[in-house]
Amino acid sequence: MPDKPELLAPAGSIEAFIAALDAGADAVYCGLTEFSARAKAKNFTLTEIAQMTVYAHQKGRRLYLACNTLIKEAELPRVLDILAGLADIGVDALIIQDAGLGRLVRRFFPSLPLHASTQMTIHNSAGVNQLQKMGFSRAVLARELTLDEIAAIRARSTLELEHFVHGALCFSISGQCLFSSYLSGASGNRGRCAQPCRRLYTLHDRPGYFFSTSDLCAIDLLPQLAAAGVMSFKIEGRMKNAEYVARVVAAYRLMLDANAADRKKALTAAREELQESFGRVATHGFLTGFVPNDLTHSGRHGTLGRALGEITRVAGGSIFFKTDEKLHVGDRLRILPKNDQTGTGCTVVNLFVNGRPVKAAAAGDTVQVAVPAGTGLRTGDAVYKTGGSQAFTLSTEACQRRLAAAQPAPLLVRLRCSVTAELLTVSASAAGSSHTATYPLSSIPAEQNPLNAETLRKVFSRTGNTPFSLASLQVGELAPVVIAPARLKEIRRDFYGRLRDVLNAARTTADKERRALAQAALLPPQPVAGPTTAPEFTVAINNPADLAFLDEPLISQVLLACTPDNVRKIERLPDHWKSRLIWDIPCFIFEREWSDYRLGIKKLRDLGFACFRLNNPGHLPLFAGRENLRLAAGDRLPVLNSQAALAWREEGINDFFLPAENDRPNLADLLSRPWDRSLIVPVYGRVVVLLSRIPVRGVKPGSTLRSAGGESFRLDQRDDLTVVSADTDFSLLGRLAELQAMGASRFLVDLAHCGGPFSARGREVLAALEKDTLLADTTLFNFDRGLA
Repeated sequence: MPDKPELLAPAGSIEAFIAALDAGADAVYCGLTEFSARAKAKNFTLTEIAQMTVYAHQKGRRLYLACNTLIKEAELPRVLDILAGLADIGVDALIIQDAGLGRLVRRFFPSLPLHASTQMTIHNSAGVNQLQKMGFSRAVLARELTLDEIAAIRARSTLELEHFVHGALCFSISGQCLFSSYLSGASGNRGRCAQPCRRLYTLHDRPGYFFSTSDLCAIDLLPQLAAAGVMSFKIEGRMKNAEYVARVVAAYRLMLDANAADRKKALTAAREELQESFGRVATHGFLTGFVPNDLTHSGRHGTLGRALGEITRVAGGSIFFKTDEKLHVGDRLRILPKNDQTGTGCTVVNLFVNGRPVKAAAAGDTVQVAVPAGTGLRTGDAVYKTGGSQAFTLSTEACQRRLAAAQPAPLLVRLRCSVTAELLTVSASAAGSSHTATYPLSSIPAEQNPLNAETLRKVFSRTGNTPFSLASLQVGELAPVVIAPARLKEIRRDFYGRLRDVLNAARTTADKERRALAQAALLPPQPVAGPTTAPEFTVAINNPADLAFLDEPLISQVLLACTPDNVRKIERLPDHWKSRLIWDIPCFIFEREWSDYRLGIKKLRDLGFACFRLNNPGHLPLFAGRENLRLAAGDRLPVLNSQAALAWREEGINDFFLPAENDRPNLADLLSRPWDRSLIVPVYGRVVVLLSRIPVRGVKPGSTLRSAGGESFRLDQRDDLTVVSADTDFSLLGRLAELQAMGASRFLVDLAHCGGPFSARGREVLAALEKDTLLADTTLFNFDRGLA
């Protein structure tokens, strides 16, 4: 553990990277142009990452690479190329969400330390300890934890813990969300979130921003977070500009460096700095142990910046409004129309008060600001201030020049030299390789001042433009001769050049071998013969009374939520049903609940139950050391590629319920691998787009919210969680023959939300299932349109 917690800053551009380090970040995290959870940021190429790593290491800082999206099957070969490049570069860690990516790193690129992204939803010590077992060196905890919960996790684990301290929050727990994917196919789990939670929704006739959260700011809680065991303080913001990054990092650096006596003064200065960063309204989130009223506010727009007022007049290429705070020439504005569209951004170039040009306007002044032509702004549009005086002024070109000037640390070389009257022999070892060369000499016997070890050391310590530094020199046989200085320099240049070529060749060979091994380990596709056995259907139910449905010949298994109430109701279940009941473990078991669930699982095992569906890495320790179990991975242990399935299989999981957000090509790719009927394809159910620990105030459970595009979403409360579901159910019924032709043989039909199999809707769904006919008023989700 470091003496002082690490300050970890975001970088979505080269300017933000330089700004973060200049402002005092200990480490920076960034993403590539591929497989980054912030795909809309500028991001970086491998070449740029190599330069940035050298630059950071020169300054004694660290660079972490976020490769934290879910990976499709067809993307695995490209991922391997990237992993090989990152291992060669030597980034300080890889931040990941996909278990398949972790498996590939552990097996073929073990020099890359693994950090578990917050999107792995690690929220208890069982999850942290499971990650350690799987080879991770750090867990980025879920942002929905209190300080007490973090301290309890720290008391029961030893893995490094990282936690967000500043920036945007997701309404959905840990950002695991299907909202954007459901609406457009642009998946937040794959870095393409369109932020529908920030949009306007209508409850009856009341519009509101019901899912738009405030921004986290824990600047005053850093001592408590450190005391709770957090060793890395993470700032969100890879989509933010360099000015924002510079200000926020500088503010947190002030607090981290202040001693206890100066902390109050430092906090005042830090808050003044943060005032100029123009985020949303600030909140402590869950850290203080309760859900504050400021976490969401339906009447407040979710945009960044501080509200200045509303346009009162538009005329002559200018807007007029009464500003609620001081405004300067050079400030940046965003004007948002009432129709909830993206809005228009501009910089204050010309500022007028009472018709006279001014450099600054005071709060309460009615101002005139010139705006770009053709923006279509109207009276009533809201004006926000999104930027002020510049905190970082380096251009992109200046930042690139800094990176280009950085040189990697030299490779240490150990030499051994021997000299006879005719030959000079040099042997070297460096970076795990060795090389020996022999050079003929035109030497002359020396009666005085013969060649000595110190002369050789001086010659070979001058490594020129090569990447070497002489670490040691041993001298063997040393004939009493004199060698011309020019010849010694020629030998030195030739030898170091050959050594460089040898190391480059060795590295190239090692990279090729490692990539070849990794590529060979990917599961090859196999010809799909079509359906060879009758399909098997698992039906999800909500009421143990519906277990009688197991007597229907169409059904192979039933999935039932593992709740205390349901466990009490099945103690006298007939034995012939027990092997066909899968207990569905809830996604989130917070620290205080974990022991109760462990006892509950033991009770179910003692009663003869052996089938369980797991939905978080922290569920695996519930079954440690127990044999004769049939464990399945739910869609919150997502499997979009075969390596993810293999990773969970190595942890004892047998079956895999595939995510509903999948698309046809990726599903076909997965099904063509040799799975022995362990993949279960969802074909009907309700899509939960958001699962949150945040209550939506003023909205009753069971209410329906409608988007501007006409989509409806139902809001419910379950086990202290807010559940937001699409009103239109997902269905691939009518496509079963197509799925079977692709190799699918097991299917999930989720009737838990619609009254079960004996309800009117349940009977309608089962009739469509039996005949493989389409269901009206349903959605294919991403099956046809694709998963971006």
